[in-house]
Amino acid sequence: MSRPARPALALPPWLAHTLRAQRGPVPWSAVVRGALAAGPLLLVAVLVGRASLGVVAAIAAMLAGINDRPGSRRVSVHRLGVPALAGAGGLLVGTMSGDRLGAVPLTLLLTALGLFAGGISAVGPVASAAGTQLLVASAIGAGMPLPESGWLRALAYLGGGAWLLGLRLALPTPGSLVGDFRFDGERDAVADVYSAVADLLDAVGTRDATTRRVALTAALDHAQDALTGPRLRRYASSSTERRLHAQYAAALPLAEAATALAWAGKAVPARASEGPRRLAAAVRGNTHTGPLPAPSRSAPALRALDDALLHAAEAFDRGRGNRDLHTRRRTAADLARSVFGAGGREYGLRVALCFGASAAVAQALHHTQWYGQHEHWYWLPATAVFLVKPDLGPLASRVLCRAAGTVLGALLFAGFAAVLPRPEGLIALVALSGALIPVATRHFAAQTAVVTVLVLALVMVGGEPQASASRIGETLLACAIVLVVGHLPMPGQRGGGVRSRLATADRAAHAYLAHVLRESEATSARREADVPQMPYEPNPPRTAPRAVRWTLRREAYRALAEARTTIALAAAELPALARHTEGADEIVATLEQLVDTTTACAVHLDDSGRLTPWHTAQLTELLERLAQERDRAGLHGPRGPATPDVPLAG
Repeated sequence: MSRPARPALALPPWLAHTLRAQRGPVPWSAVVRGALAAGPLLLVAVLVGRASLGVVAAIAAMLAGINDRPGSRRVSVHRLGVPALAGAGGLLVGTMSGDRLGAVPLTLLLTALGLFAGGISAVGPVASAAGTQLLVASAIGAGMPLPESGWLRALAYLGGGAWLLGLRLALPTPGSLVGDFRFDGERDAVADVYSAVADLLDAVGTRDATTRRVALTAALDHAQDALTGPRLRRYASSSTERRLHAQYAAALPLAEAATALAWAGKAVPARASEGPRRLAAAVRGNTHTGPLPAPSRSAPALRALDDALLHAAEAFDRGRGNRDLHTRRRTAADLARSVFGAGGREYGLRVALCFGASAAVAQALHHTQWYGQHEHWYWLPATAVFLVKPDLGPLASRVLCRAAGTVLGALLFAGFAAVLPRPEGLIALVALSGALIPVATRHFAAQTAVVTVLVLALVMVGGEPQASASRIGETLLACAIVLVVGHLPMPGQRGGGVRSRLATADRAAHAYLAHVLRESEATSARREADVPQMPYEPNPPRTAPRAVRWTLRREAYRALAEARTTIALAAAELPALARHTEGADEIVATLEQLVDTTTACAVHLDDSGRLTPWHTAQLTELLERLAQERDRAGLHGPRGPATPDVPLAG
């Protein structure tokens, strides 16, 4: 008789997240930019006798390199430029306050900066990166005595960030020789949308359908971001860009039809995915589509898919069409809701406490000569800033990775410092570390190790003695501070970030549902009045119902993806923190089903003009389940007055 197999050892979520690393191809373009960023800046500064300014510029280039992620050139202007501006401002404030204020007023000022930066970090990824650089640079300005004035340091910092941004805009990337090289990131992003549609169609009726639908949402989010970056003119100014906008707009009805097919769960013919794949190849190669295979038209969603393919082929061949990106600019009220909402308040308080406490401890240790000959006390508060950021992973994972990465990086640097010639060997080490940052960002511990080596090399070139041992001690102290503050009770309910994301997703999902149901009522009213139905238009004017519907659909899926990411991070916290958001994953799963069902209803409405009782019953069941899950999780209050009433009668 065979023995039963032993169950595999399941790691706790917080430990499993610590051991998990991202995978993917090596971003060689970013590696080259990293090698040409901090190292050459430092070399030039040393050659002209301004090593301290070179250190500041190299730190800015290093922080910009951490934010240098795949994407379009236009998005990189926003992603790299805004944090660099915030960092320059933080460096100026830190330098001036460090020179003029005593320990207590300086600590209070840094605490206030932490509250401000933590609040704005809730707005989004770019705002979070800007808040991080604001605090790190202010700590460096206050805790790194340099001979230059604050304005000169701020200009050097801004120059370092601008140098890497210039490299990002000027250097070619793989595939950039196809068409206009300025839009290679946009082209890849739009092509990925069509590939994701094809993958979803292949997965219809299988267990992978939900995963592929999530991947399609991510591809649409990425393409939307790539095409809506900052611009000098309001509208696309070149034929290449206008063509890409039209190709993206043509993908939206395809994505809608594919989502409806996945919701129905019935497998579709294999040739259904051939058309989107050919469209993806046409975008990547900047070529015409050629003939597209027509899918079966036996169901409303298949008929919608066929019509969307025909109109996409027309948009591709003519190079024009509806270029609406179906986005809405965030209003001041939206930004204020993010900053002053539950998530922004909770995060702002924790950042302020961590940053202020670490700055106070660092100054106390500095004034008591714990540092010995080291005059720089910025490492402790700067480390606390990275540790307290929730978008870098759960708290326990961040602390473990930061501690391990700092110990490894400090030991590696101690070995390098013992054998490398100065300063040329250290400058080469800075260039090598800059090249490794794009690869090391896949795991927080690896990134910490590389950054530790780079920063220790920089400050040694700037004149500070070897400081590996003290950096390890300060990092461990920062880990302890953040762990304590991270578990302190705060005013209001815990899990404010999750509740805020859920509230946004809930409002977006119900706004989308209400719009589709209003479409249903309007169509039924036209039929009863014997008003002829308008022909199907996959690319209607912006004011038409479908344009509004696609905008609301994009907002709903984007909000759900952001909520899902926040919930996954919260679930991987230590049990003392994770328990405050239990049940949130069930709520967001039901919201996703509600949005999927709404999409299927919209496609059926386009085909037949009215919803069936079965569709209405599905929506009613999901809304009732959603209310029950909110009550069980104690999250029944996030919707607020902004959530519209959803009529389901008839």
